[in-house]
Amino acid sequence: MNSSMQTFAPAKHRHGSLRERLLAYTKRTLNAGGSLNDAVALPQGENVAGWVAVHAIDFYNEVSTLWAVMAADPFVSTFQPGEGFPSGVEYRWPGEGGATISVSAPVYINKVLTWTMDQINDESQFPDDGEDEEYALRVFESDKFAILCGQIFRRLFRVYGIIYYSFFKTYEELEMAAHVNTSFKHFIFFCTEFGILPDKEIEPLDTIVRPIRREYQKGKMAR
Repeated sequence: MNSSMQTFAPAKHRHGSLRERLLAYTKRTLNAGGSLNDAVALPQGENVAGWVAVHAIDFYNEVSTLWAVMAADPFVSTFQPGEGFPSGVEYRWPGEGGATISVSAPVYINKVLTWTMDQINDESQFPDDGEDEEYALRVFESDKFAILCGQIFRRLFRVYGIIYYSFFKTYEELEMAAHVNTSFKHFIFFCTEFGILPDKEIEPLDTIVRPIRREYQKGKMAR
């Protein structure tokens, strides 16, 4: 394995917690034949900020699982800094003093997932809602947390973009293309439902995102 790549343990939801309750709602909705529109909609009586927080964790888990398939592939070590990104963009990583660092697309993914895991494991930012749900919701409702979640979702979107641009052929060969597509569709439905991703961020994947958004709007009108 390339020494710069790693796999990531899933972030777990504690038994009896807000996170577990909301995750179970999504699974019940989908397992019962509900639509993705139903699955991303805020459950009655629940808190928007908590709903977004739970999905930040779940989409991190989903993306890290997808990337684990590629992380050990020697192909990921062939990219040079600035290579492997969607056409017309280069995602750079923050460095010291406000500067940004040019890295390869696989290294960027590794940095995104490491950074996201660190945020989720930091209880000052993602408090244990199983011990004190009221306190956790106050944190989730803060402006600071909204900014953090926005950054998490933008960076996870970029990982999907890299997967589609540089690695989708490999997922097709592994017969995992349908899973990647379903995962990304769920992600876009959720982000569209809550207006999380700015249009400028979406532009590099516009040809993929546009039909998904049309399907989301069609499903929304049918609810």
